[in-house]
Amino acid sequence: MNQVTALAKEHQAEKVVRIVVRIGPLSGIEARLLESAFTISRAGTLAEDAELVTEEQPVCVLCNVCGTESAACVNQLICASCGSCDTKLLSGDELILARVELENPD
Repeated sequence: MNQVTALAKEHQAEKVVRIVVRIGPLSGIEARLLESAFTISRAGTLAEDAELVTEEQPVCVLCNVCGTESAACVNQLICASCGSCDTKLLSGDELILARVELENPD
């Protein structure tokens, strides 16, 4: 919320309309719990009436054996092309503030 408030002040916004966050399934963040916490944390801020939108990010890996980038399951970070488990996580563990929509005074 601090980051959103700072952005709103930086752009001299009257209020925050919408906040979009991207959550990877390996981030340890539950979207439902984040939404509940948001309801409490926005009280008395420029985001008091803002909508929170959560977008789930896929788990993707890069295979260190064949070089393929592929989607993976949360509990099996295996290359979809060759089946190797020698992979590097590319996405799926993030919590990103993707977009903040502001309303400025006319």
